[in-house]
Order: sequence, then structure tokens, then C-alpha cells
Amino acid sequence: MTRRTALALPIGLLAFLAYVGLVAALADPVLGLHWAVQALYFVVAGLAWTWPARRLMVWAAGTRP
Repeated sequence: MTRRTALALPIGLLAFLAYVGLVAALADPVLGLHWAVQALYFVVAGLAWTWPARRLMVWAAGTRP
């Protein structure tokens, strides 16, 4: 395991847990809105974490996208 990978693992896990907590906290007001607004929120929130996670994985691997 490289130094970058060893560093990226706990950073990624902690960041993902923080992201899930934030998304859950922000979801409370959305739950009372129209179903289409809820669907849009959860689709965007469900996909938004992938961009920073990809960047972290590329950095940990030491490659360029």
C-alpha cells in the first residue's frame, strides 16, 4: 500500500460520512416538497459525491485522468 493510498482511505471515509450526514440534514426540508423536487434532490445528492471521490482515487493512484 502506498503512502497516498494509506492517506486517501481514511480521508475518503471521513469525507463520505460527513457528506452523508450533510445530505441527510439537508433532506429534512425537502421531504415536505413535491415528489419531483424530492427526486431531483436525491438524484443530485446521490451523484454529487462521485466527482470528489474520483479525484481522490486518481490522486491516490498517482495517475492523471
